Amino acid sequence: MLYNFLLPNEYVNTVFEITPEKLEKLGIRGIITDLDNTLIEWDRPDATEEIAEWLGILQEAGIRVIIASNNNEERVKRFAEPLGIPFIYRARKPLGNAYYAALKEIRLKTNEVAMVGDQLLTDIMGANRLSLYTFLVRPVAESDGFVTLFNRFVERRVFNMLKRKGIKTWEEQK
Repeated sequence: MLYNFLLPNEYVNTVFEITPEKLEKLGIRGIITDLDNTLIEWDRPDATEEIAEWLGILQEAGIRVIIASNNNEERVKRFAEPLGIPFIYRARKPLGNAYYAALKEIRLKTNEVAMVGDQLLTDIMGANRLSLYTFLVRPVAESDGFVTLFNRFVERRVFNMLKRKGIKTWEEQK
């Protein structure tokens, strides 16, 4: 079914629920993460102390991290460079090229990598097409940019369809 591409492996309220211990149990050695509304608000330029600390904990545990964002180079570079995290900008998710480039950069196989993102139609769908483990994170901001507003509208429809089919989303897992 088409909606299988939209189902994450796990729903999490924040990225902080994704720990090195949890990843180790899953056999995950690397993370491709979205930036906007996954790690920080879409309109916040720099990492919060908590996000910088979380990324540092992952890296200290040997988890390879790369950011794949549909945003522009200036935006992604400003966030990633001070933290020493490699990044892909204008990723064009859900298309596969950014995922392949990220896998090549962190030198891991698909079964060793998880995607962390806040959108079904970009982050989760693209990663599921490559059989990556997927975490859908509750968006960190209440507001969204214009394109994301459309995606959220479609997501609400998908969540309602899943609910009708008896498939739990994070709305039921609060």
